[in-house]
Amino acid sequence: MTGTVPVARAGRMVLLVLLALLAAASLLLLASHPASATNFDPAAPTAPVEPADPADTAPGGPSVSINGADGTPSTAIVTLIGITLLSVAPALLLMMTSFTKIFVVLAMTRNALALPNIPPNQVLAGLALFLTFFIMAPVLTDVNTLAVQPYLNGALDFNGALEAGSKPLQNFMGAHTRQEDIALMTRAAGRDNPADMAAVPLTTLIPAFMISELRAAFIIGFVIFIPFLIIDIVVSAALMSMGMMMLPPVMVSLPFKILLFILVDGWGLVITSLIKSYQGG
Repeated sequence: MTGTVPVARAGRMVLLVLLALLAAASLLLLASHPASATNFDPAAPTAPVEPADPADTAPGGPSVSINGADGTPSTAIVTLIGITLLSVAPALLLMMTSFTKIFVVLAMTRNALALPNIPPNQVLAGLALFLTFFIMAPVLTDVNTLAVQPYLNGALDFNGALEAGSKPLQNFMGAHTRQEDIALMTRAAGRDNPADMAAVPLTTLIPAFMISELRAAFIIGFVIFIPFLIIDIVVSAALMSMGMMMLPPVMVSLPFKILLFILVDGWGLVITSLIKSYQGG
């Protein structure tokens, strides 16, 4: 037991020597980097700027420019306008083109044949849509030449493109709108009578054009209904004379209506009359 005491004391002495060496090494490292203890004088603070008088500031708020540096519209603006036109295209198609008249006439022709679901609405809408493109092709070409291409090339700004593009549509609607309908909408709006068709605003011309289109469509539909009505009357009288009152006349007259429509090339006559009704303007 007495032999272990000197060994423990020797171990403590060695540990103390190692700690002293580590402390000396740390002091040497700190002394070798005097820059770490160097003090820097902080920069002097800048003087505060006096507030400007609100009267001296430039008038107006933030503005957004839709044209690029070279005058052409930016890609983001063109994309935004394209998406906007796609969202309002159905309304423009119904109000400012021949689509309404064509679709109403085709639907009345189908009802005159006593076929309420044949052809289906999708077929009639597709046929009316492509006939509209066929009839409106010159007008759309003028809009593209006078407004769209100059705007994309930077020759016109957005307002100028809208004004130039509305002129062909305004001329088309004015050529197929009755004076009575324009006078009706002008009186309803409380405006003075326009000097000529070019002075009629679009807010008055568009509803007047739609009223004229519906009137013309109903006139054409009335003419289409007459021969089929005669067939119904003849078939009903024949069935009554034979005492076949329980048999629906529509079941008997329907084949004769379809046969008559085929013999006279009914779809060709209807479509030809619709196209020619816009060639006069």
